[in-house]
Amino acid sequence: MIAPLVAVLIGLVVLVWSADKFVLGAAATARRLGMSPLLVGLTIVSIGTSAPELFVSAVATLDGVGNLAIGNAIGSNIANIGLVLGITALVSPIPLQKKLLRKELPLLLLVSILAGLTLADLNLGLVDALLLLCGLVVAMYIMFQESDDAGEPLVDDEEAEAIESLSTQMAIFWLVVGLIALMASSKALVWGATDIARMFGVSELVIGLTIVAIGTSLPELAASVASALKGHHDIAIGNVIGSNIFNLLAVMPVPGLISRIAVEPLALHRDLPVMLLMTLALLVLFIANRRSGVMGRFSGVILVLGYTTYLGSLMITNG
Repeated sequence: MIAPLVAVLIGLVVLVWSADKFVLGAAATARRLGMSPLLVGLTIVSIGTSAPELFVSAVATLDGVGNLAIGNAIGSNIANIGLVLGITALVSPIPLQKKLLRKELPLLLLVSILAGLTLADLNLGLVDALLLLCGLVVAMYIMFQESDDAGEPLVDDEEAEAIESLSTQMAIFWLVVGLIALMASSKALVWGATDIARMFGVSELVIGLTIVAIGTSLPELAASVASALKGHHDIAIGNVIGSNIFNLLAVMPVPGLISRIAVEPLALHRDLPVMLLMTLALLVLFIANRRSGVMGRFSGVILVLGYTTYLGSLMITNG
C-alpha cells in the first residue's frame, strides 16, 4: 500500500513541476523560432496547461487502463469548475469577462455535447478521436479570432517575461527535461493509482475522476488562489474555460488514437451529465452576476457544494 501511495504523491508533484518547465521551454523555443507572442499564448501555453492530463491519458491507455484516462478528462473539467473556480471565488470575488458569454462559454457547452456524442455508443475509437481533434482545430480558430479582436494578453506579465528572457539553450534544456520528467511522473502516477484502485476495489474510472483529476487540477487551483490573493485573477474563468475545452478536444481523444476503448457506462450516464450540469451552472451564475460584474462568494459556495456532493456520491456508490 505504501509504495503505490508514494508513487502517486511523488508522481503528482513531479508532474506539476515538469509540466510547468515543459511549457516554459516549449514556449520560449517557439519564440526563438519566430512565433508571435499571441500564437505562443494561444497554442503552446494554452494547450500546455493540459499537458499533465495529456501524458497521464497516454500512459494510462498504453498500460491498458483507458477508462482512467477518460475519467481524468471528465473529472478535470468538473474539478476545474467546482473546485478551482469555487474556491477562488470564496477567496475573493472573480471579475467577469463579459466577452466570454459571447463565444467561449457557448463553445464549451457545444464541445461538452460533442464529447458526450462520441461516447454515446460506449466506445472511444479512432473515428471518435479524429472527430474531437477536428473540433480542436475549429475551437482554436474561433478562440484565435476572439483573442485577436480583443487584443488582450493570453498570459500574465510574469509568464510572458519568463518566456522572453529564456535563452535558446535553456529553452531547449527545459523542453527536454520537462518532457522526460512528464513521461516518468505520468508512469509513476498511473501505476500507483491503478494499484490503489485494485486494493480498494474501486474502478479505474473513479480513480481517474478523483485522485488523478484533482491532482492534475492542482496547478490551476494554486495559480488561481495565488492570483486571487494578489487581486490579479481577472482571467481565472477564461483560463478554466480554455482548459476544459482542451481537456475534451485534446486529452479525451488520446485513448482513441492509441486503442479502441470500451467506455464504462457510468462515465456516460453519471459523470458526463454532471460535467454538463457544472458547465450550465457556470453559465447561469455568469448571467446572474453579469450586472455586478463579479462572481462572488455565494456563487463559490454553490460550486464547491456541487463538487463535494458529486465526490460524496462517488464514494458512496464506489462505482
